[in-house]
Amino acid sequence: MSTQNLTRADFEPTVTGGGIVLVDFWASWCGPCRQFAPVYEAASEQHPDIVFGKVDTEAEQELAAAADITSIPTLMAFRDGVLVFAQPGALPASALNDVIRAVRDLDMDDVRAQLATA
Repeated sequence: MSTQNLTRADFEPTVTGGGIVLVDFWASWCGPCRQFAPVYEAASEQHPDIVFGKVDTEAEQELAAAADITSIPTLMAFRDGVLVFAQPGALPASALNDVIRAVRDLDMDDVRAQLATA
């Protein structure tokens, strides 16, 4: 599955659905974003069970502001509607695979319990 562009209209329904959703916040003028794009696209082909979304921060400035994006690229990972990872910076393929593995391995009952006590 290839990446899909997310807008303010479809961002929330996408990330609050079930399963794993990765979101890359990027801009066309950003060099590190352009370097990360093929890594992200390749991962989307390797993991068809994960939704890979992209948010163009220039076109979706309100959405980027609502997500507190201060540096791009920023990668966010959601699992079962819960934000479980957010980090700025372009990742090499091995680090992106580590993030995907870690998100897959999460015990979501434990995550929800931790959130309830926070």
